[in-house]
Amino acid sequence: MTDSLKVFTCLLLAMPFSVGAQQASKQETFTVPVAYYKLPNGLRVVLSRDTTAPTVVIAVYYRIGFRIEPKDRTGFAHLFEHMMFQGSRNLGKMEFIKLVEQNGGVLNGSTRFDFTNYFELLPANKLETALWAESDRMKGLAITEDNLKNQQGVVGNEVKVNVINQPYGGFPWLWIPQYANTNWYNSHNFYGELKDIEAAKLDEVQSFFKTYYAPNNAALVIVGDFEAEAAKSMIEKYFGPIPASKVPSPPDLTEPRQEKEKAAVREDPLANRPALAFAYHVPPRNSPEYYAMGLLDQMLVQGDDSLLYEELVKKRGYTGEVSGGINVDLGDMFDYDGPMLWTAYLIHDASVKPDQILESVDNVIDSLQSQPVSQKLLDRSVIKMRSHLYDSMTQFGGFGRANLLACFALFDDDPSKINALEANFRSVTPELAQRTAREYLRKTNRTVLILKPGAVRSGPASARGAR
Repeated sequence: MTDSLKVFTCLLLAMPFSVGAQQASKQETFTVPVAYYKLPNGLRVVLSRDTTAPTVVIAVYYRIGFRIEPKDRTGFAHLFEHMMFQGSRNLGKMEFIKLVEQNGGVLNGSTRFDFTNYFELLPANKLETALWAESDRMKGLAITEDNLKNQQGVVGNEVKVNVINQPYGGFPWLWIPQYANTNWYNSHNFYGELKDIEAAKLDEVQSFFKTYYAPNNAALVIVGDFEAEAAKSMIEKYFGPIPASKVPSPPDLTEPRQEKEKAAVREDPLANRPALAFAYHVPPRNSPEYYAMGLLDQMLVQGDDSLLYEELVKKRGYTGEVSGGINVDLGDMFDYDGPMLWTAYLIHDASVKPDQILESVDNVIDSLQSQPVSQKLLDRSVIKMRSHLYDSMTQFGGFGRANLLACFALFDDDPSKINALEANFRSVTPELAQRTAREYLRKTNRTVLILKPGAVRSGPASARGAR
């Protein structure tokens, strides 16, 4: 596969705007059709019919990501994602990809903090083909020594190309969690140390597949133009006979409350301009403060009207771009389940010092902490979030919708939560936003990463680096 971490992020964030969402009034809401049930073997199934186009998205999400991969095997979850395209009982090496593409479809997979996913976008009449193929590799993967060695080389090369040999390669998405978190599961190099990737053994890969790639550890989502009863029949036919596995209890992912600001300095030998990132631990998922933090993110860093863009780009001229978000560069605030960071970052001129930038950042954040935000600013943030939500649901033929549904099924056992998101954001008050800013955007909850350039400047650097 290609660098699926990067591809998946691009697909998730680059989406057309839904005309219906643009024209909806403040009181109107869009309801996503959701049918949810489980097979006797534990497979979670979500069906969401949409006849806008004669296409269908099939997504299979396994609840295993790089956050809980085996110790001393960093990058193992990502390595295994690649293994899933090396053949199964009835499909030879790379034949899964050929099958989808020859039927007019596209596909990809990605590894994230708390899941690994695989999806296909196909003409609607090829739904059964995709279900058969996905079930075939869930039944049994072709895990051979040759396939393992081949993919170890592929993943190792990805690490070299996208991180080691790329300016700003791990900035900040890969590096800042390692400084901000204390729990190994949240703080290790999940993209993979080369020595760990090369050390993976065949029996480990076989055990990993048997344990985690089972129906009771997965969610299957279908979005698009299909008939529900026919789809259910196909799902039962192909996935029903697959046995469940004994999935171990998840590890403890908790992080202690951060009581002191952390700072780290890292030199990038390939970078030609300095960069700065700062991150804060965010509220627990699904809490009232979590939704308030989502709106604070919109206020602070999303769009050219954001407060940090206004301060750092327009007013101070420190940089040409400020980026960031919750679960930055690896998805968004909805597709994880555990501790997470809100991160902002920028590449800046060498004449600007990190302390100058942080002073300006603190002034902006202080304004949100000292008094309740204005209702006008809060309303604008809700509108921006609403646009993002409804845009994401239409992205890539419905994959954005499938992503949300799969995450709510895996993490909450309730994909209908997709229809409560807008109301949850609208329930945030100025006072709640202020309290959330005071607790979660405090300096003692912050980790700062200063990136020093090691290369001679030869031209402008991308504000987003490798990602």
